[in-house]
Amino acid sequence: MAWGQAGGHRPNPVAGLWRALGLTAASAVVWGVAHVAAGRRASGFTLMGILGLLIAGAATAVLGFQEKLKQIAVQGVWLNVITVGILVLALAWASIVIRSYQVVRPPGLPTAMRVASTTLVVVMSLLICTPFVYAANTTYVLKDTLSKIFPGDDHSGQQVDAANPWKNMPRVNVLLLGGDGGKDRKGIRTDSMTVASIDTKTGTSVLISLPRSLQKFQLPAGPLRKKWPYGYTGDALDPMHPGSEGLLNELYLQGQQHAELAPGYKKGRGGPHVIESVIEYLTGLKINYYVLVNLGGFKDIVNAVGGVTVNITEKKPIPIGGEIVNGRQVKPPTGYLPTGKHHLNGEKALWYGRSRDGDNDFHRMDRQKCLLKDIADQANPEQVVTHFQKLAKAAQNTVATNIPSALLPALIKLSSTVKHGADIQSLPFNPDKIPGFEPYEPNVRLMRNVVAKAIANSGHPATPTRTPSATPKKHKKKTPTAGTSATPGATASNGSVSLKNVCG
Repeated sequence: MAWGQAGGHRPNPVAGLWRALGLTAASAVVWGVAHVAAGRRASGFTLMGILGLLIAGAATAVLGFQEKLKQIAVQGVWLNVITVGILVLALAWASIVIRSYQVVRPPGLPTAMRVASTTLVVVMSLLICTPFVYAANTTYVLKDTLSKIFPGDDHSGQQVDAANPWKNMPRVNVLLLGGDGGKDRKGIRTDSMTVASIDTKTGTSVLISLPRSLQKFQLPAGPLRKKWPYGYTGDALDPMHPGSEGLLNELYLQGQQHAELAPGYKKGRGGPHVIESVIEYLTGLKINYYVLVNLGGFKDIVNAVGGVTVNITEKKPIPIGGEIVNGRQVKPPTGYLPTGKHHLNGEKALWYGRSRDGDNDFHRMDRQKCLLKDIADQANPEQVVTHFQKLAKAAQNTVATNIPSALLPALIKLSSTVKHGADIQSLPFNPDKIPGFEPYEPNVRLMRNVVAKAIANSGHPATPTRTPSATPKKHKKKTPTAGTSATPGATASNGSVSLKNVCG
C-alpha cells in the first residue's frame, strides 16, 4: 500500500528529519553510515574503506616514520603538497557530509524546516573544515617561516648534496651567536659565542665557548690584521662613545659598520662573516654555518614552548636585572633566581642565560649551554602546535642564519641523533679550567691545541685550518687573570667535560 492512500500511515517529516540529521552527524565521523542506512551499500562501504585507509596510513606515518616526517616538515615542496592535501581532504569531508544528508533527507519537508536543516548541515560541514583549515594555515606559516629564516648564503660557497650532505665532512661546525641587542643599544654585540662541533656519523658533539671578554687577540691575515696588526684593540663603534673596550663581542658590530672588513659583503651584512673568520682563526676549526639569536626576542621563543625548567647550581642567587659598573652597583636587581630547580618563563630564562652580575662571564657561558640543552630536551610538541603562530613570529624576528634550506632535512636527522643518547662535551675557555689560557692576549696555538684535543677525544677529529702565523708584538702587557700559568705555546689539557656534569 502506498504512503498517503486510505488506510495507510503518513510518514512523519519531523521524525524523519531527526533521523536524517543523526545519520548525517554519524557520517561526519564514519564516512558511509548514511549511505548504508539508505540502502546504498556499495557507496557506503567504499567510503568506509577509504576512511579506514586514510586513518591507517596516518597512524603508520606518525608511529613508524616520525623521523622521516620531521625531515619532510622542513622541505618547502613537501609543505606545499601537504597544504594542498589538507585542503582537498577538508573539501572532500565537507562534501561527504552534505551528500550524506541528501541521501537520507525525508521528502515532503516544509520549506522552513528544509532551509533550517540545510543550514544546520552546512554549519556542521564548516565546523568539520575548521581544524583542516587551521592545519593548512599552520603548514603555510611553517613554510613561510623556514623560507625567511633559512634563505641560504650566496657567499658561503658551499653546495649541498641533498642525497649525501655529509660527504667528506666528518664534522659540521656551527657557530651559535647570542646577540645582546635591545632598545638601549646601537647594533648587536655577540655576548654569547659557542661553536657546536658535531660528528656527522654519531652525533657526538663538543660545545666550545669563547668569552666575550677576550682581548688583544691575534687576527687572521687580511683586512682584519691590516687594521689591527698587533691584536684587536677596538675602535669607535658609536658616535656617542669615543671608543670601545676591545672585546671579542664587538667584532660582529665592527663587520656591520665597516664593509672593508668583510670583502664581498655590503655594509650592514658583514658582521657574521667577520666573527666567523676570527673564531675560525682562534679555534682552528672551519666554521660551516652560523646561527644568530637576538636575545631580545629569545624570551618570546621560550614562552611559546611553555617555558623551561632549569637546574640552577650557583651558590649565590642570580640577579634579575640590575647593573654593575666597575664593581659598583649602579642599578639594583628587580629579583633573584635562587639555587635549585625552577620552571622559568621567557623573561626569567633570558636573565638566567645573560646575567653576569652575580658571578662572571665563565659561569654564564656554562648556563647558556645548559639553557639550550634544557629547551631542546623539554620542548613540548603540544605547546609548540598550540602556540605555533606566536613561535613562528618570534623566530622570524629573532633568528638569522646562513644555513641553506636544502640542508635542513639532514640537520633534523643529525639533531635526533644528538638528542637521543649522543654525548655532548662542554669546552669553555675559562682560565680556571685551562692551564695557560688568559683572556688578555690569549695564546692562539694553545687555544687550537685545546680544541683539537677535545674533539679528538670525542670522536672524529676536525680538519684544522692553517697554523696561525706569528703577528708583530708591539708590546707585551699582562693583566691579572685567574687560572694556572703555563709556558706560552705549550699544549694544555683539553679542559672539556660532559655537559651532563656541567648542568647537574
